[in-house]
Order: sequence, then structure tokens, then C-alpha cells
Amino acid sequence: MTEKRMSRWYFGGLASCGAACCTHPLDLVKVHLQTQQKGRLGMVGMASHVVRTDGVLALYNGLSASLCRQMSYSLTRFAIYETVRDMLGSSNQGNPMPFYQKVLLGAFGGFTGGFIGTPADMVNVRMQNDVKLPPELRRNYRHAVDGLFRVFREEGVRKLFSGATMASSRGALVTVGQLACYDQAKQLVLSSGVMGDNILTHFLSSFIAGGCATFLCQPLDVMKTRLMNSKGEYSGVIHCLRVTAKEGPLAFYKGLVPAGIRLIPHTVLTFIFLEQLKNNFGIVIIS
Repeated sequence: MTEKRMSRWYFGGLASCGAACCTHPLDLVKVHLQTQQKGRLGMVGMASHVVRTDGVLALYNGLSASLCRQMSYSLTRFAIYETVRDMLGSSNQGNPMPFYQKVLLGAFGGFTGGFIGTPADMVNVRMQNDVKLPPELRRNYRHAVDGLFRVFREEGVRKLFSGATMASSRGALVTVGQLACYDQAKQLVLSSGVMGDNILTHFLSSFIAGGCATFLCQPLDVMKTRLMNSKGEYSGVIHCLRVTAKEGPLAFYKGLVPAGIRLIPHTVLTFIFLEQLKNNFGIVIIS
């Protein structure tokens, strides 16, 4: 008999929260770079500007909204993906799913999670971007729950789901890049026989997955950020697409380097935390 451990449905959300606490300053700088209309500030320049203007703690603006987002968006997509994957694996004598099934499952889980997490995601973007605005235009949300209630009360329930199309589409692409590519990379590394199921394998597989996710989702991430942070300058997704396209093709990849510097470590930390949670607190399966 062999013993293995399976992930619990909420482990993905917990692992993502742990990673978000470590990478939040990078996420904040990425949002600032994506929403700047003029200027050529780079990642270091933007981070220095934020610290110089509002202090070091400004790099953690919106952390509560980021954690709220992870416990809605990431918890949902991980729960769907891992639950269905483990169910199909157990009914298939433990054989891994084909890659195309992982991609389809990842897209479905990510799209669902992206939609559910849209309100928290929008508040997260606004709280991060608040320090860039003049004092009279700042929204000054105290925390994520305050932001959600104020948007609902002042702008209506429809505004809570502003950018839901972009957020859901991005969620699908990120989940394909992260979960499906991580599973496939880990499967290939283990089948090579060169490395065992250890933290080095988890690091290598998650690094590859983070790179795939960054490249796939960056254009949608730029548009999602602009839509969520807009004050009415965009009439919809198509209008935002046209305005962004007028700035040139590279406008869709604004903030690519900080996005990669943020998303790759976030992906690596998420899967390392997830594997440790699974190995130490997962469901024991004896076969």
C-alpha cells in the first residue's frame, strides 16, 4: 500500500494569501505603471516616487483588498481545478489528465474565479492607485470591506462588476498558465527521473508556470486595470481597447517586467506554500 496526500479545497486560497503578502509592493508598482497615461517612469522610478511621495507603507496600500481578492478569486479557481482534477485522476487509476483537459479545466476555473473576485479586484486596484491621485480626488477607502460597501452604496452593484469581462478572461489565461502549466511541468520533470518530488521540483515547475502566465495575460491585465480604475473615460471594453491601441502595440505590454517580477515570484511562492500545506495537512489517501 502507498500513501499520498491530496490538497484540501481551501489550500489554494491560503497559499495565495501568503504569496500576496510577500509580493504586494510589486503588484502596486505594476498597477501604477499600467495606469500612467504619460511619462516614462520605470519600475524602480515608480517605486521610488511612491515612497518619496507617501512613505514606505504606501507600498502596502490595498493589502486588505488583495487578501480579500485571493480568498475569492484564487480560492475559487484552485478549488474547482484541484477538486475536478483529483476526481478525474482517482477514476482513471491515478493516471494524469491530458494537457488539453488541464487547459480546459484551468480556463473554466479561472473564468469562474475571475468573475467572483471582480469586486475585490476592483477595490484592490483603486486602493493601490489612490496614492497617485491628487488629495481631493482620492477615494480613501479604509479597507477592502469599506471599499466594497462604498462602491455598492455610491455607484451601484453594476459598478462592483466593472471590468468583469476582462477580469474573467484574464483569470482564465492566468489559471491556464499557472495551474495547467505547473501540473504539466511538474509531470515532465518527475517523469524524467532526474529530480524527485521535492521543493526544487516545485520551484522549477512554478517558475515555468509563472513565465507562461505573465506572457499570456499581460494585454488583458492592462485593459482590466484601466477599466477598473476609470472615472468614466471609457464607455466599454471596445472603447478601452481602441484608446489603448492608439498608444501603440507595446501599450498592451506596459508594466510587463514588473508584472513578471511580481507574478513569477507570486506563482513560485503560491505553489511552494500549497505543496507544503498539502504535504503536512492534506487529506491522506491510501491505495
